[in-house]
Amino acid sequence: MQKRRIRTGLFFLMIVLLFALTGCSSSSSDSQGKAKILMSVSDASDTFRASLAKAAKEAADEKGITLEVMDAKSSVDTQVAQMKQAKEEGYDGIICLPVNADTAQQLQASAGDLPIVFCNSCPDEQNLEKDKYMFVGSDEAVAGTFQADYVLDFFKNKSELNVIIIKGESTHSATAGRTKAVKEALNASGKKINYVFVDNADWSDSLTKEMMEVFFKTGQPYDCVISNNDSMALGAIEALKEHGDDLSEIPVLGVDATTDGCASIKAGEMAFTVYQSATGQGKAAIEVISKLVNGQSAQKVDGVSKDGLYVWVPFEKVDKSNVSNYN
Repeated sequence: MQKRRIRTGLFFLMIVLLFALTGCSSSSSDSQGKAKILMSVSDASDTFRASLAKAAKEAADEKGITLEVMDAKSSVDTQVAQMKQAKEEGYDGIICLPVNADTAQQLQASAGDLPIVFCNSCPDEQNLEKDKYMFVGSDEAVAGTFQADYVLDFFKNKSELNVIIIKGESTHSATAGRTKAVKEALNASGKKINYVFVDNADWSDSLTKEMMEVFFKTGQPYDCVISNNDSMALGAIEALKEHGDDLSEIPVLGVDATTDGCASIKAGEMAFTVYQSATGQGKAAIEVISKLVNGQSAQKVDGVSKDGLYVWVPFEKVDKSNVSNYN
């Protein structure tokens, strides 16, 4: 598990070095779409966020945009300093994967008048503004609903379910959105739903494994494990395997359809995940910010919401029947 985080860190470092080698020094936008953009990533050791940054880099290169990626290392103070740096060093715009979406106003104030495209964790709607402060991502409620649908179909003949939910970071909008949606869908099913264990593992496979091992000692029954992302699902799987559980009878679900997650489905271990396109989000973020820094509207970008505040990249269901189409 630790090796996966090390590989991700090295992968992200390679991206940053590539930016430094290939970027140009232009600090102003022009009619050709060239611009200098700062991308602040909340935690570059996370596989999904590193992949999103890589996709953004590739899309920026295609448009002749200079993209400099910085790792906030899960520090709000570091991320605020990066916003100030963007303002002071002549950047044209910002792509921000916020450490804490509740700090959106502070981030905006620190960035001065620069447009910001938020990704991965969504600020409150009151902190978004059409063609100035927009969000690019996927509708988290859809992911949670997809997970609930799978569980309800798997246990269609059971009237009562004992459910474990492993949540991501408490400050992340995906944690709240996915968890709320899965609970709402399960609760509306007419079955008796017992939430025997619900806690935050902060997207970590190793922490999830430790938490599951403690849970086993309670002796409580459990039918399934629903995780807010694939990494935590994989940690749960490791714990269940060591505990001697039959994974064909206890479905473990994740979100993101990471390479490791899809490999687990192919191996008959993870039951289900939801594909969240890091590539799609990275490309869409560049598409939106390239419009904003050139004084153009982003209201005709594919996936834009009716209120003009969001650009949605669709989720997709992934299980053993179609996993070969992913990764």
